[in-house]
Amino acid sequence: MSGRLHPCVLLVSILLSSGCGEQGYDDLEAFIENSGGNLHGKIDALPVIQPLKGFVYQPFELQDPFSNRAGRQDKTVRNERQPDPARPKEALESYPLENLTMVGSLQRGRHVFGLIKTPDNSIYRVKRGNYLGENFGLIAKITEAEITLREIVRNGDHDWTERMSVLMLQTRERE
Repeated sequence: MSGRLHPCVLLVSILLSSGCGEQGYDDLEAFIENSGGNLHGKIDALPVIQPLKGFVYQPFELQDPFSNRAGRQDKTVRNERQPDPARPKEALESYPLENLTMVGSLQRGRHVFGLIKTPDNSIYRVKRGNYLGENFGLIAKITEAEITLREIVRNGDHDWTERMSVLMLQTRERE
């Protein structure tokens, strides 16, 4: 059987290769000559690239960002912005500021009070000098539309920094 297979394969390959003559490509060659004759392409010159000036990083006394911070001694001096650990906490300091809502204000003489609603639907009256929120937020100013706080938060160097926050009056219930 294997002896008969070889002559059959030879015969089939001869028949298939006879179809690959040069006669069928005349129309293709004529199309290529006609279609490419009227093309005159022009490529613009590349723009001149101006070299950029390099930046040299000179950290001087700055900390190396790749060094281990645990190995260095803490040189920070405690500043006046740090919270007072001896001060007794007020009731509204146990809530995060984003969970407290200003729902109104009251005025008695020259004193303006803010009305704060807690997540458990209790209403507290606050005045300038009270604290609220978990970041030692001291109430600096109360208007009929907002309460301005001076918060003391830790920064990345284990030191304290001050930031201002505003609690706006909510005119309708949060959803």
